[in-house]
Amino acid sequence: MNTALDRAVRVFCERGYHATSIGDLTAAMGLATGSIYKAFRDKHAVFLAAFERYTAIRQAQTRSAAARGTNGRERVRNVLLSYVEHSQGSEGRRGCLVVGSAVELSTVDSGIAARVTAQLRTNENFIAGLIREGLADGSIPDHVDADDTARLMICMTQGLRVVGKARLPLDGERLIGVAMKLLA
Repeated sequence: MNTALDRAVRVFCERGYHATSIGDLTAAMGLATGSIYKAFRDKHAVFLAAFERYTAIRQAQTRSAAARGTNGRERVRNVLLSYVEHSQGSEGRRGCLVVGSAVELSTVDSGIAARVTAQLRTNENFIAGLIREGLADGSIPDHVDADDTARLMICMTQGLRVVGKARLPLDGERLIGVAMKLLA
């Protein structure tokens, strides 16, 4: 099931919800139309399952990147670098399901809007926690506001995903260097 959902994620990221047909999903997931309807009821249910799968994988990747740091500042930097990495190449061109859902569906589907908002808040709270860790361990100066800085970093990270989808080049080290000045 996870393999089929990973394939559905790919299609939804690349094409968006509205441009994805059940035929696209059956071809990508390797399932017959009847099997999709039996397992998920409809395209919307496939999308919800794919969204949950995508956010779980991305959260694990983000937490893994953070764990490679030895203090709060390094953990934030690693998270930002992870966003740059996932915003480039084929994955960057494919796009982010959270960003795509925010743009395409949030104004017309309150359930998706709630999921997008919850995911963005989860990501923001995670970054704020890393900043607080840096404040506590001394790697981030006391004048830095954890919540405001985390909000700005979420705006930046989601913007990275948009820029990656648009296929604009990203000089990750330079961009992250500028972002890290927020923690100076």
